[in-house]
Amino acid sequence: MSRIGKLPIAVPAGVDVKVSGQSVTVKGPKGSLTRTFHDKVKVERDGARLLVGRADESQGSRALHGLSRTLLANMVIGVTTGYAKDLEISGTGYRGALSGKKLNLSLGFSHPVEIDPPEGISFALETPVKLRVAGTDKELVGEIAARIRRLRVPDPYKAKGIKYANEVIRRKAGKAGKVGAKS
Repeated sequence: MSRIGKLPIAVPAGVDVKVSGQSVTVKGPKGSLTRTFHDKVKVERDGARLLVGRADESQGSRALHGLSRTLLANMVIGVTTGYAKDLEISGTGYRGALSGKKLNLSLGFSHPVEIDPPEGISFALETPVKLRVAGTDKELVGEIAARIRRLRVPDPYKAKGIKYANEVIRRKAGKAGKVGAKS
């Protein structure tokens, strides 16, 4: 039995969960999420908690058991508290600005990069170099944050670019022969 999969998921007050076949809809104060689970996994509501079981003991069912439970738990957490990823922009002239819901980034290109948030995602700027991507869907928040980071990955020499707030950039020394070289 999966150690993660057999754990029950507590449904907090104010969260409505509807299980119809393989489709599960979770509604809460932050929004609503729907996901269709595989046929090898069954989701059941037992009072104020959700239980995830498997249809049989095949390897595929065992592999999907813990994953499905974690995805369902992420849905419940997402509609109650939400998820956020913090990004930091570093580099001379690199900054971000919000115009309405759109995010405008100046990253050293010949043009500003404009990002329109998908439904359920919001951008917030604490300062022009600190960005927060927030939403209810953990998967979508991580994907949008990764796409923003991919626009200008921090280089190992000057660490210029966009990085996660808790990310450590391994620095390289650079060319040693550059100083004092004769031509």
